[in-house]
Amino acid sequence: MGAAGDGAPLLDIVIPVHNEERDLEPCVRRVRAHLDGSFPYPFRITVADNASTDATPAVAARLARELPDVAWVRMGEKGRGRALRAVWEASDAPVLAYMDVDLSTDLNALLPLVAPLVSGHSDLAIGTRLAGGSRVVRGPRREFVSRTYNLILRSSLAARFTDAQCGFKAIRADVARRLLPMVEDTGWFFDTEMLVLAERAGLRIHEVPVDWVDDPESSVRIVRTAVDDLKGVWRVGRALAVGALPLDRLARPFGDDPRDREIAAVPRGLARQLIGFCAVGVLSTLLYLGLYAAVRTFAGPQLSNVVALLVSALANTAANRRFTFRVRGRRRAVRQQAQGLVVFAIGLALTSGSLAALTSATGAPSAHSELAVLVAANLAATVLRFLLLRAWVFPEAPATAEAFPHAEKS
Repeated sequence: MGAAGDGAPLLDIVIPVHNEERDLEPCVRRVRAHLDGSFPYPFRITVADNASTDATPAVAARLARELPDVAWVRMGEKGRGRALRAVWEASDAPVLAYMDVDLSTDLNALLPLVAPLVSGHSDLAIGTRLAGGSRVVRGPRREFVSRTYNLILRSSLAARFTDAQCGFKAIRADVARRLLPMVEDTGWFFDTEMLVLAERAGLRIHEVPVDWVDDPESSVRIVRTAVDDLKGVWRVGRALAVGALPLDRLARPFGDDPRDREIAAVPRGLARQLIGFCAVGVLSTLLYLGLYAAVRTFAGPQLSNVVALLVSALANTAANRRFTFRVRGRRRAVRQQAQGLVVFAIGLALTSGSLAALTSATGAPSAHSELAVLVAANLAATVLRFLLLRAWVFPEAPATAEAFPHAEKS
């Protein structure tokens, strides 16, 4: 056991702080005592001061003088992400970590956090308060905010990790050198963005259930942080959708990965087609609902559904032909519309079947119930519609339109 007295440390733990003159020294001494007594590798504790205006810099400087395994750096600007990036990029330790100054997370989780990175099993590691083995004490408001935020990440960015906001994370230095240049955020969204990009690049994220006790005097502004995080989710989601992030630069650091041989490459143009299809789908769905509501004023639900779906299907096929799959000219237009009608028939079967099931179950459903069932059925039909349009109706349209834009004129 011991501190980093014999050369470079194996672990560099960053504690980002802003105006924490009261809590900083107890935090550093407690972390150091824990590491010195139970951590089997050389370590360093680095205090990253985020432009504090109180006595925090003086406290950090004194601790660095008194304790040989403690260092500190001062940032001229605020931002947790900015501080972590600066320290991690300059560190000589092969494993990098950070924890919040309030020490809400029990330190016994530290060795399980970094061990998979030391062994080479994982690329990043995070503490999670939402795993089955975690023990968490916090108020209902923070519980709701945390779970809602992670639900947003799962639904909008397809994130599979369970807890983005726990201030207890670690990363291998070789992975950080590849990953951090792609992370734009300098504030609280920094580690969420880092995790999303790492997961999308195929890096391995290890999760450790933690014991966590909420700090009632935390200085985090929940509303402002939530707004900034949502802006970050939108920015990253848009970049991923259009393929603007060069995730191929994140070569897996542990050599050949069998998944690279098993998973085929994503077809070129797929992200653009998905965006176009979704935009056309939203407009055609609004058209469908408007037509259904209009026809429903003088006709039954099945006839209203047929009329609305037929008109919107013709418009949908034409719009997808022009904007999503970029097919120009009249060549094969009639055939493609006929194929679009077959796709329409599948959607009709799904929605009509849903209406029939609703009527059978309730007898006389309300208009709101009908619309709710139709929206759900259309969502299911939408996925199948895109696959059929891409693979059957317009199978060669993307390559023809992009590689030979004037082919249809010859």
